[in-house]
Amino acid sequence: MLSNFMAGMRINFPSWLMLVFTSITLLIGPSLSAASHETLVWNQKENKVDADITSWDLSQLLQNVANATGWKVYLEPDVTRTVSAKFEKLPAGEALRAMLGNLNFVVMPASNGVSRLYVFRTSQQSATRLIRAVAKKAPAKPIPNEFVVMLKPGSKTKIEDLAKALGAKIVGRMDGQNAYRLQFDSAASADAARLQLADNQDVEGIDSNFYVQRPPDVNMSVSTLANDPDLQLQPRTNSPGDCQLMIAAIDTPNQSLGKNLDQFINPTIHVAGDVSVDPNTVTHSTAMISTMLGNLSKIDKGGTSVRIQPVDVYGNSEQATTYDVAKGIVSAANSGANLINLSLGSSGDSILLHKVITQVSNQGIPIFAAAGNEPVTTPTYPAAYPEVVAVTASDSSGKLADYANRGSFVDMIAPGDSVVRYNGQSYMVEGTSSATAYATSMAAALADRSHACADQALSLLKSSASGTASISTSK
Repeated sequence: MLSNFMAGMRINFPSWLMLVFTSITLLIGPSLSAASHETLVWNQKENKVDADITSWDLSQLLQNVANATGWKVYLEPDVTRTVSAKFEKLPAGEALRAMLGNLNFVVMPASNGVSRLYVFRTSQQSATRLIRAVAKKAPAKPIPNEFVVMLKPGSKTKIEDLAKALGAKIVGRMDGQNAYRLQFDSAASADAARLQLADNQDVEGIDSNFYVQRPPDVNMSVSTLANDPDLQLQPRTNSPGDCQLMIAAIDTPNQSLGKNLDQFINPTIHVAGDVSVDPNTVTHSTAMISTMLGNLSKIDKGGTSVRIQPVDVYGNSEQATTYDVAKGIVSAANSGANLINLSLGSSGDSILLHKVITQVSNQGIPIFAAAGNEPVTTPTYPAAYPEVVAVTASDSSGKLADYANRGSFVDMIAPGDSVVRYNGQSYMVEGTSSATAYATSMAAALADRSHACADQALSLLKSSASGTASISTSK
């Protein structure tokens, strides 16, 4: 149990340069790309466009168009182009033609909604890949009327008495960690309580609590793949003495994937209470679990003994907190999970979350986390913690995806595109979330295939790669 601080092998994760295993790469030096001075200015009021572009790839161009216009932009998968264009004050249609060259495009205006741009080589119906607009996010700020108090081991102070004295409400408790989430009537009351606890000998520490935004659900069906067969995966019994490998998917609520696949999925652990899920929408967790099972099937050749433990830290809310994520990891590890998948993140650096991750790492449990879907170098947590394998995403050509974080904390690049099946339909998902699910399941599959335990999964992943050059980094 995590609350006992089990001693075990600590996994230290150096960053590895260009270790290629099929379509997965282990990285990295200081940065994946240099800053660009190329520009696209879209004046929507005048419907005129200025551009000074020398070497953008097509996805980068369309992402900038989505950012500038607010349109939903769809691209035919595997269509590529290097964009070079320089002009001023061209009408929007002429500007698109100048930048897209011989590619076809259709703009569908919407008077009461969001306009759509389809870019394709063969047909409009083939433009199914959504190019996401990336809004600049403000740095995470602590929840103003909350904090997490951590009591020292063996403390005689009861949290109920302490909360009453502070005028706080206990809204979360992790007794095994001596960590308690306290909520106050106002930010001023929370600040005053922090001052009161500054000299309390029974308090080990006080931590801010940060919001972690809910990853988006999947809502775009890929019509060209509608007739794809459902995934068939067969259970394989462990040999005597084999470890039971179990991936914890710390995520949103999940849905049934059908009788054949549900046999690999444990009942969900709900950290954020009971939930209701819209059956017409594919939740983020469902897509990640489907991605993992698909990858297990490919690597384990249609059969696996790996199980998946869903842990819902969002419930019906649009956001979780770093406290919820920490509690989810503890719950997963205590349920027997021995690989952790965190297809989520924020810019909030939490003492408690890092403490829990350190404990899990010390038990020999590999942890994979998403680097983030912004083309920046700033850290995303928990991916940026040194005990975590930070995963960024590649595009269909194997290059760094235009939307993906490329910071020095990144350890690994994996495919960011995944097609998942749900209720007889195929859906395209894209991002560092699916890249993380790909990486975690690959590590599990390699261990499963080798009859190894989870604490050997990372070394198997590394030794399976080719071109074994390694470098030292701050991580």
